[in-house]
Amino acid sequence: MECGASPEMFDGKNLIVFDGECVLCSRFFQFMIKRDRSRRFQFATAQSPLGQYLFRQLGLPTRDFQTNLVFVDGKVYQRLDAFAAAMQQLPMAWPVLSLCRFLPAMLKDPFYNAIARNRYAIFGRAELCFVPDADMRSRFAPQGFQSE
Repeated sequence: MECGASPEMFDGKNLIVFDGECVLCSRFFQFMIKRDRSRRFQFATAQSPLGQYLFRQLGLPTRDFQTNLVFVDGKVYQRLDAFAAAMQQLPMAWPVLSLCRFLPAMLKDPFYNAIARNRYAIFGRAELCFVPDADMRSRFAPQGFQSE
């Protein structure tokens, strides 16, 4: 199913696209759900129609997801910059973690890429389909969740 992404699709909210099969990525999603009390973010799995569309639009692989995507105010972030952009939007002390965006690319990119390449070996891969409850389901963008 093809879908067109537009700001209206996100209902004026920021968006996080994450690998729904990656345990680390799913834990990041749960971390964000718990701390994003003002509901600034909507979510989509990389495997969903919306996730697939966005990865294709950015020229990224649509089967081997080596980055989360974070859209904030219409700008897209990848790798460690995506993490930093997400942290910047959280309340309390969490924005201090966004300082990682100031690390030189020669340090942060190899670090991020090493984790991304080995995330299934280190953290595992979800063997069961994730089924969100009604409240979590409401946090997903249209066409942002695919259950099979």
